[in-house]
Amino acid sequence: MTLISVIVTTYNWPAALTLCLDSLFVQQDNNFEIIIADDGSSPSNVEMVKAYCKDSPVSIRYIHHDDQGFRAGTIRNRAVAESSGEYLLFIDGDCLLRPNFIARHRQLADRGFFVPGNRVLLGQAFTQEVIKHKMPLHTEPFYYFILLWAKNNINRLSGFVNLPLGFLRYIQPKKWQKAMTCNLGIWRNDFIKINGFDEVFEGWGYEDSDLVIRLIHAGIKRKEGRFAVPVLHLWHFHNDKSNHDVNYQRLMVRLEDPEFIFAKKGVSQYLRQ
Repeated sequence: MTLISVIVTTYNWPAALTLCLDSLFVQQDNNFEIIIADDGSSPSNVEMVKAYCKDSPVSIRYIHHDDQGFRAGTIRNRAVAESSGEYLLFIDGDCLLRPNFIARHRQLADRGFFVPGNRVLLGQAFTQEVIKHKMPLHTEPFYYFILLWAKNNINRLSGFVNLPLGFLRYIQPKKWQKAMTCNLGIWRNDFIKINGFDEVFEGWGYEDSDLVIRLIHAGIKRKEGRFAVPVLHLWHFHNDKSNHDVNYQRLMVRLEDPEFIFAKKGVSQYLRQ
């Protein structure tokens, strides 16, 4: 059975990351490894999480680099270079996963396709409550989330609905929008084929969209993961968006250039020869 590498991106929020790890530690499918991709957390936060990782029931590694601003693509590339799995699952360290998350992503994995899942957003006040009380939301039954939705603590219920969409999962093979690395499955060989994330995208914005667009240019198609693999995404303040316009313009140029596939500065620099 294929080993899955779960790449968990984090930055200076151990309270959220430990909840994320708790949800990974109780997965029904345990044929996976965890690679924590830390984008520059403080030494005290790093040590706190490393101590927590000692209780992991699966193989776990911690990859960290210095804080030089938002460089999520860079640390994810480094994490992938240290991974062993044939299949990659990218999630954020402020996301909680249902116990069947890995199992369902495994069912959806399909050669020649990437699989973006969806997310259910928590409100700000409720997120603070979850953090304060270390609430294990990932174990709650469906009716519990109906109550949360009724109280406006989450933004949607549809994310929890599991539908056997069949061929409908394949009808938008070139759609790049709303494919985000808080919940994205990719074959490792496909990731390496396009040289992973392009590290010219520094600061918040569009490094994940660029990755997906280049996958599509390379002939890797979209298989829809909605109505199968949701994540519960904790509320957080937005990152500094000062690089938004530059990154967006770069993305638009690449969108119109189907020949641009291989990242200028990507994962190849970290791979073992």
